[in-house]
Amino acid sequence: MKKSILVLCVITAGMLAACSSPNADWQKATQQNSVAAYQQFIQQHPDDARVEQARNRINALQDEAAWSTAKSANTLDAYQQYLQQEPNGMHAADAQDDVNNLQAAAAWQTAQSTNTVQGYQDFLSKYPNASQAGDAQAALKQLTGYQALLASTRSKTLADKLAQRLKSKYGNELQDVVVVPPTGKSKLNEVRSAPMTESDAKAACAKLRKAHVHCTVVKSAS
Repeated sequence: MKKSILVLCVITAGMLAACSSPNADWQKATQQNSVAAYQQFIQQHPDDARVEQARNRINALQDEAAWSTAKSANTLDAYQQYLQQEPNGMHAADAQDDVNNLQAAAAWQTAQSTNTVQGYQDFLSKYPNASQAGDAQAALKQLTGYQALLASTRSKTLADKLAQRLKSKYGNELQDVVVVPPTGKSKLNEVRSAPMTESDAKAACAKLRKAHVHCTVVKSAS
């Protein structure tokens, strides 16, 4: 009885071995479509013509898994890690776009929190095509849309002297004093403050008028 069972087992094992052919194993691997299945096929049939195809499918599955992980996390670190793991992956361009967008979003938050001319200029310099570029331009225009007009003269020499004197005396209020040369049909050199917000320009002019200095709020020349 024991001999019969042993013979049956040997026969069954032989039949299973006979059924294990490259074609059958390849069909099994493609049906499972997993990294483990393709790796098993390569181990079983290292000289088969479909080994390269199996390796390509392994790479594709690993790429998709890495991309899925990155998208689920949706963080700068996750996308950068994907690019490190799969620099030539199918989603490398999308990952780089996501990195750029997240970096721009972080820079935009910083620019908004500081709310300074320099901050918005730095943002636009680094991310001129970012989705927030229009908002940055608008914020920059609001911060630099006005100036205090202090004097107008045909003489460039006189304009320079006035600018130097006003800057030394009212530099804090005016932030800076510049001479704007004639433009268009005008022949006048204008002495103006630095570009600033409308409220800052009004406040500066109010203080200068109290000191009997001519001052008018005008749109920025820049």
